Amino acid sequence: MQILPYWKIVVEIAILWYVIYMIFLFVKGTRSEQLLKGLLVLGAIFFVTQQLGLYAIIWVLTRLIPISIITLVIIFQPELRRGLAQLGQLGIHQTSVELIEEIVGASASLSRLKVGALIVIEREVGLKGYIESGTPIDAKVTNYLLTSIFIPQSPLHDGAVVIQDGRLVAAGCVLPLSEEEKMFPRSLGMRHRAAVGISEETDAVCVVVSEETGAVSVAHAGKLTHGLDEEALVKTLKNLFYRLEKRKVPFNLKAPFLKHGKNR
Repeated sequence: MQILPYWKIVVEIAILWYVIYMIFLFVKGTRSEQLLKGLLVLGAIFFVTQQLGLYAIIWVLTRLIPISIITLVIIFQPELRRGLAQLGQLGIHQTSVELIEEIVGASASLSRLKVGALIVIEREVGLKGYIESGTPIDAKVTNYLLTSIFIPQSPLHDGAVVIQDGRLVAAGCVLPLSEEEKMFPRSLGMRHRAAVGISEETDAVCVVVSEETGAVSVAHAGKLTHGLDEEALVKTLKNLFYRLEKRKVPFNLKAPFLKHGKNR
């Protein structure tokens, strides 16, 4: 038997450790976490039955595995789609500081007024289907525009606004609801479920303002960060959109939302 060189063994262990770590990080806090625990228990049972020679149980388990794989792919299709989207994300789309400031300013104003809001920022995964469910706008994102859309007197306040390539492209959009019931206490309503739902389906970042409490939250990758003040909201959004900045990843300088940089 050929013995692998020492450096190859180290590389293989490092790759396997990283893959396992990313899997645990990806499923943590989602419904997939319980599934992973169940699979680990099932694997342990299979190992024990092999050691004890319980061939009837081994026969049943080996017949169930192929069916289980197909079933899991169907049931956890949203999680798999989101994971593949994150795997293919190259991080070349940056969101300008000016845009973040406008979103934070509007969120703070709506929070003080206790007016509910749901702002979705598109990233790598397109949101065309959800954009088409709302009313087209195609306007520059400003604090005043966002605030005026979500005031109760506005006909577009009931739904989400979608920001694409730095512009507000639609309002009153309908989003999918998350099925993670345990994540949502009674103080969190349908807007929060919709924000987490779209973040489970895509890599979008959602800012939510609670109508009941005025609390501001951010949903991303199926997780909800609740109770953010202005400073924490700015920090959270910058961390999400600028986490690859140190690697000097090139991005399109001709994008509409970066033109403001020439005037500074």
